[in-house]
Amino acid sequence: MKEKIGKTAGKIWDILQKEEAVAISKFPKMLDEKTVVVQQALGWLAREDKIDYRQQANRTLVSLKESERRS
Repeated sequence: MKEKIGKTAGKIWDILQKEEAVAISKFPKMLDEKTVVVQQALGWLAREDKIDYRQQANRTLVSLKESERRS
């Protein structure tokens, strides 16, 4: 399971390199992955301080930190 979460985190990171910000609710469908795995992968990236969260209306958006965009 840990490997699956790590791979999903990598896929999210790749998506966020191309997109400025993505609603958290869109990731499961984009990745064809279970919501719980996506949430754990986002937690992984947050713990590594690679992503930022922000509220927009009733959605939570996630984006890469500026330091990650330059990577």
